Amino acid sequence: MTVPAQPTPPLLNREQAILEFNRRVLAQAQREDVPLLERLRYICIVSSNLDEFFEVRFADMLDAARDPDSQVSNRDIERVAREAHLLIDEQYAIFNEHVMTRLRDQRIVVLNHADRNDAQRLWVAKFFEREVRPLLVPVGLDPAHPFPQVANKSLHFIARLSGKDAFGRDNRIAIVKVPRVLPRVIKLPAVISEGRQAFVLLTSVIRAHLEELFPGRTVEAFSQFRVTRDSDLEVDEEEIANLRHALRSGLTTRHFGRAVRLEVVNTCPEELSRFLLEQFDLPPAALYRVNGPVNLVRLNELIDQTEADELRFLPHEPVWPQGRLPRGKSMFDRLAKGDVMLHHPFESFEPVVQLLREAVEDPDVLAIKQTVYRTGSKSELMDLLIEAARRGKEVMVVVELKARFDEEANINWAERLEAVGAQVVYGIVGYKTHAKLLLITRREGKPGGKTTLRRYAHLSTGNYNPKTARLYTDIGYMSADPDLTADADMVFRQLASLGKFKTPKRLLVAPFNMHSRMVEHLAQVEAAARAGQTARVVVKINALTDAELIAALLKTAQAGARIDLIVRGACMLPPGLPGISDNIVIRSVVGRFLEHSRIAYFRWGSSESDEALYLSSADWMSRNMFRRIEVAWPVLDAKLRQRVIDEGLVPYLHDSLDAWQLGPDGHSTLVSGAGHSGQQAEVRHGGQQVEIRHSGQQAEVRHSAQQAEVRHSAQQALMRLFSPS
Repeated sequence: MTVPAQPTPPLLNREQAILEFNRRVLAQAQREDVPLLERLRYICIVSSNLDEFFEVRFADMLDAARDPDSQVSNRDIERVAREAHLLIDEQYAIFNEHVMTRLRDQRIVVLNHADRNDAQRLWVAKFFEREVRPLLVPVGLDPAHPFPQVANKSLHFIARLSGKDAFGRDNRIAIVKVPRVLPRVIKLPAVISEGRQAFVLLTSVIRAHLEELFPGRTVEAFSQFRVTRDSDLEVDEEEIANLRHALRSGLTTRHFGRAVRLEVVNTCPEELSRFLLEQFDLPPAALYRVNGPVNLVRLNELIDQTEADELRFLPHEPVWPQGRLPRGKSMFDRLAKGDVMLHHPFESFEPVVQLLREAVEDPDVLAIKQTVYRTGSKSELMDLLIEAARRGKEVMVVVELKARFDEEANINWAERLEAVGAQVVYGIVGYKTHAKLLLITRREGKPGGKTTLRRYAHLSTGNYNPKTARLYTDIGYMSADPDLTADADMVFRQLASLGKFKTPKRLLVAPFNMHSRMVEHLAQVEAAARAGQTARVVVKINALTDAELIAALLKTAQAGARIDLIVRGACMLPPGLPGISDNIVIRSVVGRFLEHSRIAYFRWGSSESDEALYLSSADWMSRNMFRRIEVAWPVLDAKLRQRVIDEGLVPYLHDSLDAWQLGPDGHSTLVSGAGHSGQQAEVRHGGQQVEIRHSGQQAEVRHSAQQAEVRHSAQQALMRLFSPS
């Protein structure tokens, strides 16, 4: 009997889902099994994430609320703002009560002016005179000195002064800008630190000497403040002749977009906070009073300067996969024998650099094509592409100029590449190029004999950035498969020529056929479930917000298929609703590394041909499926497909150390229930820890039998994972 599909339930709010993800990150700062300095780093990460949330997501929400056709209401904004206030209050409570008190126990202290002894105050005073005061320009406000331009996320002081100024006028309010070039955390010399590692914050230095900036007047009240602005870089791509020039111009004004959040310290007088709100045209709900520095991100400087390796994660050095990719051997010769998969950061990103380096140095390599999304301001890969162009090779680089907050670095690389003769294109107007592709064309054959052209490709779920490759979990795939490399070449040609889309043999390409293929596979699984056959879906992504894919997942689950989703960040599907989504389990893994790989597994029967596994650069979001150039590729090699399952899915589905399970109300609970208290009553397994050990690294072992048990558990889990529903 056919079971009628249930109506699609109301989806979870995307912005609240982002805040919920940050709660999971913040929870790392309370874990007893996380080293103390790393706990502080998680607090810094949350601050950085929240900055971007306000700069982009919340700013977009405010814009949508002004549109009469939008479904975003003022009530939605109030609810999200209330959740943001609660999260930030919790963040500062953890910072003060859990992390900083523990650091003091380790004789690592941040000294306020009242805490400093005479020698320390003298040192700070000299530092202020020598390093700080020459760069400060206090501005007294009057008709000739209006409220100054305040850049996005820049630190300022506001002060209320007594008396009159030098000209006898009663201008009481002054603003002091704190230059970005000044360090925010200063370490005191050991000789005056009393056997501790002692630090002072720049804000404390300025606060202690603030009155010296206003001779003859008294500072009656003051506060740090920081404003967050809408920082999405908007250009009308249909109306401009040169996207690069337009973005270069836009970068100068991005720092002064519409204000969306004002941060002050919790001791800021009501009079001053109200004045600031008026200047930035913000409602009272946009005011965030914090119990500590207004920018916790800059406390990364304290982490970097502290000498205490025992309070950090044990060093992790990615391994070179020697057994599958012998060092010193030609990468081209190895790829001619079969595909190679790299699992970062457990395995090194260096083979990718080595592949490009070999291509640059090989006189038989004729052409190199690569996409660039986030590669960083310093990049050996980009330097190699420049060198390839200098050597006369045909170099084509698709540079995504609108990679948010990386626009300037990408523009600079584009200009350097063009200067040496590389062909640089910027993708398709209206679509970000988010696909991660490297394609090398090489002449092969015996000298004097018949030659042929052969292509070699690298595809990845993550960016061409060696730095983040040590911090993000991603899967890279190198292949000389003729069909796969021909498809990659077709993508590059389309990005350059803007020609009609021709369906590839292997690749799925957004915005053309990726979304529809995912829906088709879900329909196959649904049909198998209705027929009583094995029906299974496992998807690992960073975000799930596309309404049509969510509807297809719900329909598939209601037919009886088992669905496991590993969604690191925002997820709008409410799992666990009786009769609607109770066959769907959604997990999020937050550990030492940022989960970034995208994997989609579908099973719709019992034969080997009744399954598909894809790796991809795309999340299951409408923007990725319809407003970006993305790729997904099937893993057809049986051994590599099994390896993706063993390393990229199974450990995370059975993670009881770093995993959270999403509830139907959008809130998450820690799967193990022991992460905060450090209980050792049972062995807890972390997917990332499994892969560190499996890759041959000597990570911290919390339980002597854990490694063997984890591998045994993974094998058992593999059997359960693909058993009939």
